[in-house]
Amino acid sequence: MGFVSTYLPELRCSCPPGFEMVDPQNWSKGCRPTFSYNCGKERYKFIEIPQTDFYDFILGFNQSISFEECQNICLSTCSCIAFSYRLTGTGVCYPKGLLFNGYKSPAFPGTLYLKVPYSTNLQASSTQSALTCSPGSQEIATPSDHPRWLYFYIFPGVFGALELVFILTVWWFLSVRNDIQNSAEGGYMMIRNQFRRFTYQELKEATGKFREELGRGSSGIVYRGVLKDKRVIAVKKLIDVTRGEVEFQAEMSVIGKINHMNLVRIWGFCSEGKHELLVYEYVENESLDRYLFNTMGTERLLVWKDRFNIVLGAARALAYLHHECLEWVFHCDVKPENILLTRDFEAKIADFGLSKLYKREGSSFNFSQMRGTMGYMAPEWATNLPINTKVDVYSYGVVLLEIVAGQRISSHTTREGNVKEALATGDTKCIVDGRLHGQFNSEQAMVMLIVAVSCLEEERSKRPTMHEVVKTLLDCEEFININMNVENARITYIVKRRKY
Repeated sequence: MGFVSTYLPELRCSCPPGFEMVDPQNWSKGCRPTFSYNCGKERYKFIEIPQTDFYDFILGFNQSISFEECQNICLSTCSCIAFSYRLTGTGVCYPKGLLFNGYKSPAFPGTLYLKVPYSTNLQASSTQSALTCSPGSQEIATPSDHPRWLYFYIFPGVFGALELVFILTVWWFLSVRNDIQNSAEGGYMMIRNQFRRFTYQELKEATGKFREELGRGSSGIVYRGVLKDKRVIAVKKLIDVTRGEVEFQAEMSVIGKINHMNLVRIWGFCSEGKHELLVYEYVENESLDRYLFNTMGTERLLVWKDRFNIVLGAARALAYLHHECLEWVFHCDVKPENILLTRDFEAKIADFGLSKLYKREGSSFNFSQMRGTMGYMAPEWATNLPINTKVDVYSYGVVLLEIVAGQRISSHTTREGNVKEALATGDTKCIVDGRLHGQFNSEQAMVMLIVAVSCLEEERSKRPTMHEVVKTLLDCEEFININMNVENARITYIVKRRKY
């Protein structure tokens, strides 16, 4: 179960009302309910959490629907544990089957309603742990609830001075708290969005005149920099820019609202004449390809646990871009070079700021030119077919296969035919990276290879969605129930999972 992250200005986490941390020492394990869901045998009510949403695992959204109808849909659906209702002209209803990566923002136009047993007596507050979710997070001090007037009766003069200081402090606090409010259920604070527009001079100074280069690609060159508030950043100088300034700024206004724990956070942009730059958070361990294809043995070998977490994190990020953003975001260039690794080797997908944004009214779109990297591009790019999110699913399948094998898919040991043969015989050792010396979870490897093959289907309608991939991998963490049928060289798979 997910948690809610807040920024003040650094990242903080808390569990929703009625939930507690699975592991008090580790936020990555999420939260669990203090009650149980008993469909058909229990009456339920909803707890309102304003301006909050949880990404992923929508049971199907409904447009132009009343709040009462949305509420009844969730009450009548056993697998629904919450619903999000957005007031964007007409009501839009998003029933939720699972909760991941909570997000609270004053700009969010909707409310989350958490489904709890009617008999549950929840307090009007939820504990916000002093633990932090990431190495860069900081604990935020909160003002004392009760000032101490120990010397009030002894030193009236001191009391008067303290009272004056207190009044001034309260006045200052109230004047700036418009951006930071406590939720009705407590324990939550709104995210203060740090996305902003930078001047070219600011970024020139932050990077030391673009002195330290981190890497380069077809879309631009990335430099390391440090802002005046001591944040370390990565600045991407875009090259061959063909869009106009108005279009660029319009895209940035949407991208600035995107936030997910497995996406590299964009802190801002610069658009001045011929200069167009993106400002990202700096990710310590750079890109996945350095560790995955390290033939010289100079980098740390990725153990199996790291690989599985990277696969799951990348899938979660793509599922969010495809299914949870107010506009569809096609990444169009998923590859190891665009998956960055944190200090704890958690995956963060980069370069989605150069992706294509589309309104959700359509289902597929035409591009004026091919996008992506050879070897990771879906077949439909070459056939001039309208493009949809399945191009990213195909690229993810290539990356997934490379993470398991530890080498480029162009290698003869990772051809799709070899993978299908390994799946048919149940022998995954011939595919899994030999540098692991057999130290891997064979059941997880089997599921990952099955998912990879399904993502690489030539016919895109047969590829799974990224939501389905995430659910399959999550189930793989706890239990696996696989039936494999080999027929006409095609592998089909059934992984025990909850219906969407």
